[in-house]
Amino acid sequence: MKLFTIIITVIAIALIGYNVTQINLEAPFEGQSVVALITILASLCAIALLQILRLSKKVDQQLKNNN
Repeated sequence: MKLFTIIITVIAIALIGYNVTQINLEAPFEGQSVVALITILASLCAIALLQILRLSKKVDQQLKNNN
């Protein structure tokens, strides 16, 4: 599970990097720039969800070890 979250996080970071280059700074809310901004936001959400998943698995593991 840890490897899965790391791989997906790296892919999300790569998507963020690519989409930052696609934003037109003169008109950031028109055309392809909107798609890039939405993809950046979705990638950030995916990273946050994956980190929550890793943290919950870690807490679950610790609770099982204590019992």
